[in-house]
Amino acid sequence: MKKMSMLVLSAMLVVMIVLTGCGKKDASSSQSPGNSASESNSPAESTSPPKKNVTIKMFQFKVEIAEQLQLLVNEYEKETGVKIQIETVGGGADYGAALKAKFNSGDKPDIFNNGGFSDLNLWLENLEDLSDQPWVKDLVKGTDEPMTNDGKLYGMPIGVEGYGYIYNKDLFAKAGITELPKTLTQLEAAAKKLQDNGITPFENGYAEWWVLGNHFVNLPFALQADPNKFIEGLNNGSEKITGNAVFENWVKLFDLTIKYGNKNPLQTDYNTEVTDFSNGKAAMMQQGNWTQVQITKTNPDINIGFLPMPISDDAAASDKLFVGVPNNWVINKNSAVKQEAKDFLNWLVTSETGKSYITKQFKFIPALTTIEATEEDLGALASDIIKYNKEGKVLSWNWFKFPQGEASSKKFGDVMQGYVGNQKTKEQMLETFQSTWDSLKK
Repeated sequence: MKKMSMLVLSAMLVVMIVLTGCGKKDASSSQSPGNSASESNSPAESTSPPKKNVTIKMFQFKVEIAEQLQLLVNEYEKETGVKIQIETVGGGADYGAALKAKFNSGDKPDIFNNGGFSDLNLWLENLEDLSDQPWVKDLVKGTDEPMTNDGKLYGMPIGVEGYGYIYNKDLFAKAGITELPKTLTQLEAAAKKLQDNGITPFENGYAEWWVLGNHFVNLPFALQADPNKFIEGLNNGSEKITGNAVFENWVKLFDLTIKYGNKNPLQTDYNTEVTDFSNGKAAMMQQGNWTQVQITKTNPDINIGFLPMPISDDAAASDKLFVGVPNNWVINKNSAVKQEAKDFLNWLVTSETGKSYITKQFKFIPALTTIEATEEDLGALASDIIKYNKEGKVLSWNWFKFPQGEASSKKFGDVMQGYVGNQKTKEQMLETFQSTWDSLKK
């Protein structure tokens, strides 16, 4: 497995984001027939043009862009005559299980999502090699790593995302918090100050296994001295989760969020978490810039930004955000319309319409150097991610490297929910992490 180093990640967004306030064409700009592939609104550099009366089946998990994605494919159908039938399964639903059910039933999608690393290995025999596609040369350095196997690329990264604690700047000001917390002690002091002023500090969406079993449990992996070496050690038996000092410290942050969190966190799903936070019912929530669309739609005037997720009082180590490639578009290699599927993906990242949707509607930080975005396009959350990245303060995403990917994450999430519900002790939770890893690793 390749290592995406922090040096590479630090270079990624600096290269990828050209923060420019001018020179961008509107999605409705007219295009002349002689424009190049990167400027045309037609599928570029494909071996055959899209055919009329063709339907591509897309199965995707990004619930937060479901509405905008449908509008985008409507535009594509107008231009090409090719229909794209979208089915979205995500949020609180189990995308991985639903995708397996699709394949087992014979209703196999033509385009779907894959997280890379362990997930790539699970689905490799079903994936089309995309190494020869024209957009590959424009990928931001490092974004191809999750989907590369034996020198071949099997997926297009949908973008780059980051997460931490999203906070409401106005509620912090109301509580008199003038210095943003960067250590565990400072975070607890801020939480107490918020609570003393009648403000719920944390909105915890702990009904969602992935909030816990992907994003939150990633912290003690990412904060190891060398995450990939630690994971390799877990696989060969030279490292243990039980007794690991970083995991012990991480539980302190977990306890803090529960102590100062909303009532009934195990009944709070993703939509409720984001909606309640957007409406000012809590000052912080653990989420990423993918929530920008829903937050803005719910409350256009909210004043937000990112805070780190500290597990100790080492400010230099804690004052960072977690940045990575959230997922990838892949193509079923046995699809009867795989060329049309390739044409669509190429159009998505080369046409002015597609590029405009990626940045202005999806609010994705682009994974291609040829897609420009302004801070106004992406929103406040992406702007903070870019700022942290420029300062070299980013940590890695590691859950796609867990044994059997989502299988491990779900078991981690389940036992963490048990901990939130006082059904498991700290020791039992960490022991379950270790036994889960041992039982699923190859």
